[in-house]
Amino acid sequence: MNIQAFVEYRNKVVGNCSKVILGKDDVIELVLACFICSGHVLLEDLPGTGKTMLLRAFAKTIGADFSRIQFTPDLLPADLTGINYYNRMTGEFEFKRGPLFSNIVLADEINRATPRTQSSLLEVMEERQITVDGVTTRLGEPFMVMATQNPIESYGTFPLPEAQVDRFFMRLSMGYMKREQETELLGRPGAVSIIESLEPVVTREETEYVRKEYSGVNVCDDVKEYIMDIITATRNESKLLAGVSTRGTLALYKAAQAVAVMNGRDFVTPEDVKRVAPHVIGHRLSSSISLNAAEASDKVAELLGGIPVPVEKL
Repeated sequence: MNIQAFVEYRNKVVGNCSKVILGKDDVIELVLACFICSGHVLLEDLPGTGKTMLLRAFAKTIGADFSRIQFTPDLLPADLTGINYYNRMTGEFEFKRGPLFSNIVLADEINRATPRTQSSLLEVMEERQITVDGVTTRLGEPFMVMATQNPIESYGTFPLPEAQVDRFFMRLSMGYMKREQETELLGRPGAVSIIESLEPVVTREETEYVRKEYSGVNVCDDVKEYIMDIITATRNESKLLAGVSTRGTLALYKAAQAVAVMNGRDFVTPEDVKRVAPHVIGHRLSSSISLNAAEASDKVAELLGGIPVPVEKL
């Protein structure tokens, strides 16, 4: 495994995206970790914090095909997947592909669509395929769904079902910029013009390499047991209706591997697990009340505080 290739890939992608979004290198790196692990990301934050700009900049940076879907209550599943229509010129039915046939799909304000439309994403997110009128079409790689939603506005929105939330590899929150970073924005060109000027900084071969080889990062038995201790704690917590699924367990394992190798190590430490845990398992905690990203992170931190961290045996 060429560890330096991962470090350089991370530096190039984060450096290019940070031309658009200032002071959010940690969030950009976590989005990159989702991408490397073939996962999907849910960005949950207030309007105007740069969610859409970040995702557009990321797609431009890796040189991937990009499509944006503005979710609204009148959006239909066929608007996403595509339809078979009758071509009067040829006298035959032809398939018109929807915006899901892309590499990077931005589902903007996903919670504004009806549950029926939201459910049309389930197959494509998990199976990387789309079925229309009984015909299944495989999607090309890489493929990633990046969804955004406003956590505080409930009027005219439809909460995501747990089955769909569980299919998101991570839930992230941008947060406000620091004062000096936001001041720096005041004299700069608009984010749209900066994104238009961005060029891809990584090749398709580099992308294929990191997405294929990251799984070779070593995870010792003690760290595996630590991961399982965290998962078990969520399932035994009396204040939760349900704990983390097996899909969540695998996501935590993979995310720790990706973060470790991007930071120049071919092995995972407990700190890697603790860093990604709030983002990987926070949205998978089922509670009697809906937990936003910050509340879920606090809950995960509380659980982590009661779990012994393995130490290296000398």
